[in-house]
Amino acid sequence: MTTNSDATSPDEFADRHPATRGLLRFFAWEHLPPHLQDLSRPVGQLAAQLVRALPDGPELTAGLRKLLEAKDCCVRAAL
Repeated sequence: MTTNSDATSPDEFADRHPATRGLLRFFAWEHLPPHLQDLSRPVGQLAAQLVRALPDGPELTAGLRKLLEAKDCCVRAAL
């Protein structure tokens, strides 16, 4: 289950590029059933960590898209 320490602040990434913010929304895990949250949460946390550490740009956007694709594949595999 999600705890407050797991989630990011809604405004934490408000100053980031729209493409970065747009991709980050797909890394949410709170809406998933608990067994899928366990798979999705670490990937969402990694995405947030990468956005904190890297500047906006095409490489960050591409990296987030590929990470999202990997997360989606793993979640589907668990269904």
